Amino acid sequence: MLGVFLIGYSLSKVPLNELLVFVKNADYSWILLGMLCGLLSHLSRAYRWRFQLEPLGYKVRFANSIMAVFSAYLINYTIPRAGEVARASILTTYEDVPFEKGFGTIVSERVADLIVMSAIIGITLFIQFDFIYQFFIEKFNPLHIIIALVALTLIAFVGFRYIKSSQSTFALKVKKFLAGLLEGVLSIFKMKKKWAFIGHTLFIWSMYIVMFYVTTFSLTELQGISFGAVLLGFISATFSIAATNGGIGSYPIAVYAAFSLFAIPESPSMAFGWIVWASQTVLLVLAGGLSLILLPVFNKNKRAEITKNKDEV
Repeated sequence: MLGVFLIGYSLSKVPLNELLVFVKNADYSWILLGMLCGLLSHLSRAYRWRFQLEPLGYKVRFANSIMAVFSAYLINYTIPRAGEVARASILTTYEDVPFEKGFGTIVSERVADLIVMSAIIGITLFIQFDFIYQFFIEKFNPLHIIIALVALTLIAFVGFRYIKSSQSTFALKVKKFLAGLLEGVLSIFKMKKKWAFIGHTLFIWSMYIVMFYVTTFSLTELQGISFGAVLLGFISATFSIAATNGGIGSYPIAVYAAFSLFAIPESPSMAFGWIVWASQTVLLVLAGGLSLILLPVFNKNKRAEITKNKDEV
């Protein structure tokens, strides 16, 4: 429902016929290059997953890893975060990897992604410090900012002390969750191919940023856009994906909100957001749909073997 509302909101800001003009005049060579970068990032994610599964004793076929990843992306467009569950289930079905172990590796890779995303935010804040500082000074009273930071620090401190000492059900669940996150992070450094894992993680996120950046060249109105604006737009767009299924409706608005800080006009900003989202969505829907079709075909003999082994046991 939220996605539908946001689609309506974005079209109220920039009418469909105006968006179509941008789409018609776009340079599709840059859009296709952006799609290629997106594809490479997804293939790298599928390959990286195997590094986490090998120490657990499972040598997963790359084709199955690829199809599981793309199937997960497609399913996330229907039910938020259901793709991760489906991804682990696919390995259980076709590679005989216990669900809890497969899902655990997905959680740990999300922790790695979170660390890289935090680093990107930190780098962006450093690069654009003067701009961001000036923006907040102009929009907010400095005293209010200081009070808010102090209040947040006190709340965080009190919350940490409470969680650490309390034995309530809520506190125990939070501690268990944080312990799991820490274990997931540390497990990355315990794997034999940790440097290959880290390398793929950096490559994945580099491709995400490059995908976003090269697509800006598809619109003449965005020629000369600063890399700082690209980074802020990318960060905003990335968070928007969690707001609605696959960023439906929220993605172009998030891009526009970030670009507006740099006085970039509304129409090309919104059009660019739709172009990036639509091109990557087409890629994921096609690859995800094809994966769901090919999985049972590719694993026909393997699935029969797994069933036979379970019956013998």
